[in-house]
Amino acid sequence: MSNDYESTQLRWLGILSVLEATTLVLLVAVAVPLKHIAGWNVAVHVMGPVHGLAFLGYCWAAIQAIAEGGWSRSEAVRLFATAFIPFAGFANARFIARKSAALRTRAVQ
Repeated sequence: MSNDYESTQLRWLGILSVLEATTLVLLVAVAVPLKHIAGWNVAVHVMGPVHGLAFLGYCWAAIQAIAEGGWSRSEAVRLFATAFIPFAGFANARFIARKSAALRTRAVQ
């Protein structure tokens, strides 16, 4: 594939990483405590599906990026492992940005 396509794909992966991490933090740190402490179940009923969609979108983007090649096994495992750890997706977005910068550097050379 072209470098423009890969760069766009990595940009979306970074965006989805932040979105997935944000929805996970909101679910775990806000919605679940509201359910158990305040008895407000609607928070989980709203954030659960929102996070589920964000998670599936991120996984789909990660699979597409890995399928393009250029990812080591440990990098691929990192992409998926960070989806299960609150706040890890934010660090993962920086990792993806570095990967994208390396791709652009390779394209210039």
